[in-house]
Amino acid sequence: MSDNLPLVLDHVLKLRLVVARFGEMDLAKWWNTRGQLGRLGAITLRRGFPRTVHFAQARSVFAVAAQRCDEVFDPPGCVTLWRLPEALEEELDARWEHWLDHAADWQPFFEKLGTVQATDLAATLRAFELANEQDIDALSRLRRSAEGRAVPLPGVFSGSTEDVTLLALGFARGDHGALAVPYARRADA
Repeated sequence: MSDNLPLVLDHVLKLRLVVARFGEMDLAKWWNTRGQLGRLGAITLRRGFPRTVHFAQARSVFAVAAQRCDEVFDPPGCVTLWRLPEALEEELDARWEHWLDHAADWQPFFEKLGTVQATDLAATLRAFELANEQDIDALSRLRRSAEGRAVPLPGVFSGSTEDVTLLALGFARGDHGALAVPYARRADA
């Protein structure tokens, strides 16, 4: 794997965190968690997980978001933000311990995440410096599928930071209370 893999994995985690927070019931109403990644979730879990509270919050919302996305649209031979290629998911799992060991370094990010009140996912991802002008331009070309439950990305998933960023940005094609799941075809499918 490349030398910048830790930076890529950190970027993927941040994308997942922002989308997970944005999709909660108190914001976009896409999955059945309410403020779990906000201050309320931190207060609720802090006693049981004093050092790693934010990562406990993240794990629970990730699980709910992944399940909800699978219920809405589960494309065979494809990847989503919550179901990346196996090798990348294994790298993310391996990196999780590092993040737990350096939980204090993530405190400012989680504090900012807890204050999200926005209704524009693309602007939120820009505010977190997770998307740039090229990413936003690529988002402008994405459309929801005919049934409205999915957002197909063009081409084949390459595993690049740009592709993962577009998987996150694609959620912006959903509406308040109406989840649309971005996906890309796998090269081996």
